[in-house]
Amino acid sequence: MIENLPQVRGTLTASRNLADLTWMRVGGPADVLFQPADVDDLSAFMAALDPSVPVFPMGVGSNLIVRDGGVSGVVIRLGRGFNAISFDRQVVTAGAAALDAHVARKAAAVGLDLTFLRTIPGTIGGAVRMNAGCYGSYTADVLQSVTVVMRDGAVVDLSAASLQLAYRSSALADGAVIVGATLLAPAGDAGALAARMDDQLAKRDATQPTKDRTAGSTFRNPAGFSSTGQADDVHDLKAWKVIDNAGMRGATLGGAVMNTKHSNFLTNAGGATAADLEDLGELVRKKVYDSSGITLEWEIMRVGNRNGS
Repeated sequence: MIENLPQVRGTLTASRNLADLTWMRVGGPADVLFQPADVDDLSAFMAALDPSVPVFPMGVGSNLIVRDGGVSGVVIRLGRGFNAISFDRQVVTAGAAALDAHVARKAAAVGLDLTFLRTIPGTIGGAVRMNAGCYGSYTADVLQSVTVVMRDGAVVDLSAASLQLAYRSSALADGAVIVGATLLAPAGDAGALAARMDDQLAKRDATQPTKDRTAGSTFRNPAGFSSTGQADDVHDLKAWKVIDNAGMRGATLGGAVMNTKHSNFLTNAGGATAADLEDLGELVRKKVYDSSGITLEWEIMRVGNRNGS
């Protein structure tokens, strides 16, 4: 396949194993992994690529299970050409590959409050696509616009409103690749912001299995949410609670386990396959439905083919 792809200035790698690019450390290869040099390189590639070839934008693999059969088509992973961060008064411009935690730290240092991003394990591109949030704040609260390379290679600027951001979701078109975002950050005291982030990290480490191989929260909280992602407190339920009520904390399948420290963290305890992880997740969903009538929705993205098919 790779010999039929457009010429690039970045890097094309055939049959690239994706397991070592994900936090779960499972999964098969991509037909081709493309690491573009910059926006122009990505745009030209997308414009020249056969429209029948699927593309999948991948961040740092922090909220992802790649299935054992790998991913068909081209996986696009942004790198150094897409991680710049700059400031203009209260406007923060960040490349899609910039780490959420790095953006939060850099912003705090200049007195801008994006502290909710500090404990989110991923990139700005992923935060936008999934309307990532923490501690009652969501990407939708601060997002102004995004720059996107569309599947036909067009580079467009989209308003935050046009993305229809909701709880852990957006209306971004399939195959579109976010390359940058602008955020309007509230002002704050640099020292106080740094202290808040330290407190957040301590709280996270005390309650979540941060040293284990997980992909963050496995299931969305089964609650009502506004269009910006704010929880409806009247109906607010926690996924971990309904998992516990179903008796699934500590449940295992092969090398997969529902973490005993926090039962909404599906964990590769050693030697798990992607099938182990996904099948355990589906078993949890069934047990929760049987015990409470609640259908848990996956928060972890699962992509690719099962069993090499």
